[in-house]
Amino acid sequence: MLTSLLRPAARAAAALALAAPLVVAAGQSSAIAHEFKVGNLQIKHPWSRATPPGAKVAGGYFVIINTGDTADRLVSATADIAGRAEIHEMNEKDGVMTMRELPGGVEIPAKGEVAFKPGSYHMMFLNLQKAPKQGEPFAGTLTFEKAGTVPVSYAVEAIGASPTEKSGHQH
Repeated sequence: MLTSLLRPAARAAAALALAAPLVVAAGQSSAIAHEFKVGNLQIKHPWSRATPPGAKVAGGYFVIINTGDTADRLVSATADIAGRAEIHEMNEKDGVMTMRELPGGVEIPAKGEVAFKPGSYHMMFLNLQKAPKQGEPFAGTLTFEKAGTVPVSYAVEAIGASPTEKSGHQH
């Protein structure tokens, strides 16, 4: 009789144990990495930061991994929230940060990867039509010289978010 009383309680405990991680994961959806693929290229966790009211620009970040035997090149991008998107690079020289557009794009080496992150390569979304808001993803595309165009979705993190806050690891 004792075992028949424990069975429903054990089943309920097991169901709770299985459901708990799902509830936690649902509450952290923006922290879960997502990726997209085109040809030999993987685009890992595209993300952006929320912007303050009135901002006219935002940044986009991700990691591109090339598993192929030939290099490819990211040549352009779009974002539904912006009038245009540009590929940019930031550098520090003599204690001064500079940013410049890379109209020729960025090479993704064969069997290599390139990280687009704050303070380095990044997408610059200009003429914002809609401010990115934390927790509200937006659509875009990345176009590569050889692999073609791939639709992506940017997760939007908090204002000032860093790469380690969004995915738990750095590239």
